[in-house]
Amino acid sequence: MPLPTRRRAIPDLFDWLETPWTALLPFGSSQTVRVEDYIEDGKYVIRAELPGIDPEKDVEVSASAGVLTIHAERREETERDHRSEFRYGSLTRSVSLPQGADLDKITAKYDKGILKISVPIPEEAKSPARRIAIE
Repeated sequence: MPLPTRRRAIPDLFDWLETPWTALLPFGSSQTVRVEDYIEDGKYVIRAELPGIDPEKDVEVSASAGVLTIHAERREETERDHRSEFRYGSLTRSVSLPQGADLDKITAKYDKGILKISVPIPEEAKSPARRIAIE
């Protein structure tokens, strides 16, 4: 017996809460990629959550003018009519890189659904923020 199919004109409240607001705008049909970033061993590291994606076929990483862009495509594999809460389609995220980042030495590795991108940065970009007195 096939599962009942639920077709909705309005997304569930939980879908709205999980979706970044930019994905709801009429000119932005792509979803965003969830990321975390930190500095480690002289490199700016970005980890992007991309489970269930083939990195060789479906992921493109580019860098230009101080901005790193991750673009991925999650394709639906099945033709059956069934209920699914998985999200399919384009996923895009752009991240500003630290000043002086070496775009020629960026590396990317994919492991267990996480894309890890390392960008070498100059020593001065790694220094902690300086506290400024307010007069």
